[in-house]
Amino acid sequence: MLPYWRLSAYYFFYFAFVGTFAPYFSLYLKSLSFSAWDIGVLNSLMQVMRVVAPNLWGWLAERIGAQTPIVRLAGLMSIAGFSVFFFTKSFSGVFLGMALLAFFWSAAIPLVDTLTLSHLGSEAQRYGRIRLWGSIGFIVAVLAVGAALDSMPVAGLLPMAMATLIGIFCCALLIPEAPPQRHSGDHAPIGEILRRPAVRALFVACFLMSAAHGALYVFYSLYLVGHGYGTTAVGWLWTLGVLAEIGVFLAMPRLLRRFSIRSVLLASHACAVLRFLIIGWGVESAPLLVLAQLLHGATFGAYHAGAVAAVGRWFGAQHQSRGQAIYGSVSFGAGGMAGGLASGLAWDTLGPAATYSISSLFALLGLVAILAGWRDGAEPAEPCDR
Repeated sequence: MLPYWRLSAYYFFYFAFVGTFAPYFSLYLKSLSFSAWDIGVLNSLMQVMRVVAPNLWGWLAERIGAQTPIVRLAGLMSIAGFSVFFFTKSFSGVFLGMALLAFFWSAAIPLVDTLTLSHLGSEAQRYGRIRLWGSIGFIVAVLAVGAALDSMPVAGLLPMAMATLIGIFCCALLIPEAPPQRHSGDHAPIGEILRRPAVRALFVACFLMSAAHGALYVFYSLYLVGHGYGTTAVGWLWTLGVLAEIGVFLAMPRLLRRFSIRSVLLASHACAVLRFLIIGWGVESAPLLVLAQLLHGATFGAYHAGAVAAVGRWFGAQHQSRGQAIYGSVSFGAGGMAGGLASGLAWDTLGPAATYSISSLFALLGLVAILAGWRDGAEPAEPCDR
């Protein structure tokens, strides 16, 4: 029986932490008088660890034949890493806490995605219906924290974020291990899968899409506050993007029946090109910012659901843990790190408008990578070995 609510609850708290941490932690770091470069470096640690940790933990999960013990350990150690922030305000101390938090926190979601897909079996198109609870958790957190920070010091962010991490750990204790997946013995070796041109094109595009979002996740809240928007307004703008994301997740089963994964990913990259130009050059216009946030449904929701579906089909049950780990490492890890560092360098030297224009260029290059390397005939087939 599908453990729908237990999986959904995990996604809820996991992304509630993202909604607490991602939009506002840069404000906390700024309150400690860190420079834009310092803030970029600290935030990029999340992406650095996403390069290393998911592959390590994915390999270990395949070796022991289980994901849940690692997911539970990751939840406990994430709490330990975040606790460091309560005891230090130095760059080196915050760096240490961030590195520890990121190493364990980033390990979990590829494994939970694998568990979810394994529980779903041949109904992998229902992934979005479970994952949308993560978007709901993000909305609840980003609105509640934004409203709270309008009337309290930004240091109040720390206990609120810690509460979400405790929620993640409690939910990790409740997630059941998926039953063993049967797979055909003649499934392609993982090296052969990775050498396919369409798979390489997908991962290049994923890297570039995450790089395009680097300036958004690191500097968007600071950017809006610097142009006179309050933290409550900032929270509502983040929320609007996630509401669009939820709508896309709900629609994905129908979209993937009507359109190819390749078409969905091409559309999401095209929307990202437009979105980041709007943010960079239209920040003074609230209606334009609303439009840009609505495009988040395409630039993250459709993109992520499409990429997860492609990886799930190409890698099959035999290599699912490692396939999702590679996707997380290349996309949110290496791509996010590159985007975060590039935005940190460009922000003070070139300015916000140019920084978001670079983000738009990253998205455009991702679109070109799909067009050039992923031909229509290379669409991944529906899974037959789950």
